[in-house]
Amino acid sequence: MALGIAPGGSRRRRARRGAMAEINVTPLVDVMLVLLIIFMVTAPLLTAGVPIELPDSRANALPQQPKEIAITMTADGRTYLDRDAVAPGELADRLASLAPADGAKPPLVTLRADRALAYGEVVEVMGELNHAGFNSISLVTNGSVQAP
Repeated sequence: MALGIAPGGSRRRRARRGAMAEINVTPLVDVMLVLLIIFMVTAPLLTAGVPIELPDSRANALPQQPKEIAITMTADGRTYLDRDAVAPGELADRLASLAPADGAKPPLVTLRADRALAYGEVVEVMGELNHAGFNSISLVTNGSVQAP
């Protein structure tokens, strides 16, 4: 049963080692990830000007581009281009003035429609966007819902 370890020998080995000089970066990474999530959640809210209730979705968020056209449709049927209200027959003319020149990359178009709107009303606006030359339309939703 003798293993050749003197009583108190392990104490001597510990005393010879220096203090532990490692930095634990796990709490730092946790704090940085929480801050990143907070900024990712609040950044889209800063660009929206008209309050509406968005539908829920599990889709990933799109990266923000500097040149962007935002169209907002409220529950009471009003339509906004960026933050300006648009009269019912005026949307096509306003979109034609924003249409990209030949060969130019069109700006990102985001469509925010209230969940209480009828599907046909949203599709009408999407048709106007397509007719004006905006073929890539991003639908904005809430991204914090579980699968149906």
